[in-house]
Amino acid sequence: MSGEFDAIVVGAGINGLVAAAELARAGWSVLICERNPEIGGFIASGQRTLPGYVHDTYASWHPLFVSGPAYAALGEQLHEHGLVYRNSEGWLCASVGGDGRIARAHRDPQRTAEEFEHPADRTAYLATLQRVGADIDALGGLLASEPRSWALLRHGAKLLNTGGLRGAEGWLRQLASSGRGFARREFRGQEVDRLFAPWLLHAGLSPDHASGGLMMALLAATMHSAGLPVVEGGQANFLAAFAGLLESLDVRVRTRTEVERVLVDHDRAVGVIAGGQVHRARRAVLASVSPGALYGELLPPSAVKPRLRHQAAQFRPGRAAMQVHVALSAPPSWRDPRLAEVPIVHLSDGSGSTGIACAEADAGLLPRRPTVVVGRQHLLDDTRVPAGAASLWLQLQEVPFSPTGDAAGELDTSRGWTRELAEAHAHRALRHLQEHAPGLDDLIRAIDVIAPPQLAEHNPNAIGGDPYGGSAELDQSYLWRPLPSAGNHRTPISGLWHIGAATHPGAGLGGESGWTAARSLLKRGR
Repeated sequence: MSGEFDAIVVGAGINGLVAAAELARAGWSVLICERNPEIGGFIASGQRTLPGYVHDTYASWHPLFVSGPAYAALGEQLHEHGLVYRNSEGWLCASVGGDGRIARAHRDPQRTAEEFEHPADRTAYLATLQRVGADIDALGGLLASEPRSWALLRHGAKLLNTGGLRGAEGWLRQLASSGRGFARREFRGQEVDRLFAPWLLHAGLSPDHASGGLMMALLAATMHSAGLPVVEGGQANFLAAFAGLLESLDVRVRTRTEVERVLVDHDRAVGVIAGGQVHRARRAVLASVSPGALYGELLPPSAVKPRLRHQAAQFRPGRAAMQVHVALSAPPSWRDPRLAEVPIVHLSDGSGSTGIACAEADAGLLPRRPTVVVGRQHLLDDTRVPAGAASLWLQLQEVPFSPTGDAAGELDTSRGWTRELAEAHAHRALRHLQEHAPGLDDLIRAIDVIAPPQLAEHNPNAIGGDPYGGSAELDQSYLWRPLPSAGNHRTPISGLWHIGAATHPGAGLGGESGWTAARSLLKRGR
């Protein structure tokens, strides 16, 4: 079906869905073109192991979405279309190291701090959260604004107003700090490092990357305020609510429709060729794709300056990842019973073991002792498993896309990511987990493994199996994301906007780049 629309959105991940809904709410006619059979990108769920077990296939937890501007604008209507969240008011997450020591975070910051060994750390932790709270409007505004805009200066001025020059400089130092450095500088004990260094993996960072200090503080504050909500019944219900909202707004959604070209006329994007048909865009084209795909494939060569094309070719993916789903006949018995009620457990000693595993993966090796993210959504949503049963949602975020060896010298990587290699590395993670949950093997009924090549095949934006849309190191973030010559969502080509995880503020289920681009378009229209 060819036609003409006010806006055409390329890609139906969270940012494409948010942008389409926000524009349509303002009266724009919108078309979404999605190459996959279903909308959602890395949002999906299904019975991947056995009947009765519902697994969130990729992403799962929604603290960034419910605390962000997209949910503030669209949340009420999404709930009208069936969205229901389940959340925790108790323990949220924990880390357990090889020595068996654990650190836990409670929804109540005071309860969290009470478990710290050193009284000075309790005071420092609560003070950090208080600083975030005092400046949250400005910090949130910086993340939800165009990086190169007057809005950036306005939110920077807010930081100066609330904390003065010293306070603003403190946040700049936090941005320059690694997670390891921040934890060592501010805390005597290991609890904060053990708790939040592994969380940096969820932001596409390692414990030794700059900006990790800022991210640790923001992640902690977000979890205490928003919890770790999951969608009742699985992520497919989140997509069903979005589909209902888009239908009510008369947004046209075309799945199994891959965009082959963005049409440019007199240096302006005027439409797309998708599925062999021409679709015209009167006002804007919003592309949720990688920089390489946008500037190297979708745009005609004559429309892209050589410097921009060169920078797009230099855009680096981060580490690859694996997803493992496990159906259990019963909940595991933890060696430390305090872990039984925690929805997310990281198997990590903090910056120590996680830093080593990241370094091994960056060197092309499968880590001998990977950080294992152990998610148990059924603790919040018992509709996901049969009565009395349990499930595991495991992430391994420190793997190379093209392994050249195994740090433990046990696994054969000579043929790349074969099914045998993926399953062997998944079982390594499960053996690691069994150290803390004896008897786990006897409870396993089925395992489903998604290796890095499968991530890349499902979502072409996951270049190199990186689910976070590109390395989040400081030189490729904020003012320089996605590219030094194209640091805003508005591209150098009039009418063409770039959204998605590869753009500011990066990966996550917040939908912020889609919301920011849509709001910028509406302001320009007014």
